[in-house]
Amino acid sequence: MAKFLANENMPGAAVEAARGAGVDITWVREISPGISDNEVLALSQAEGRVLVTFDKDFGEMAFDQGKTATPGIILLRPRLRSPEHVARFTAALLTQPIDWGGNFSVAQEGRLRVVPMPG
Repeated sequence: MAKFLANENMPGAAVEAARGAGVDITWVREISPGISDNEVLALSQAEGRVLVTFDKDFGEMAFDQGKTATPGIILLRPRLRSPEHVARFTAALLTQPIDWGGNFSVAQEGRLRVVPMPG
């Protein structure tokens, strides 16, 4: 199963729900709050963790700026109904048997788009 890095913008309830579902996930807010997006991406790369974020900038960094993100990036786009909804959505997504490596994935309710990242 993949290992994940939750960006600082992830709700704590979503991180805890993922952990409760058995997901190996670390959270930027707990280990290195306030680091830049470049540092988050470098941490993801160094630890071999798929980055989970609400921040669309990471797609731009990977595709337009050529930043390396080989562990993968998951951009979450759920309907923001409540922290509990986001928590359930995140835990359900991250427990799926999907190979996230090397891909930029966009997750919405009922839709998952997975695109290989540039070489």
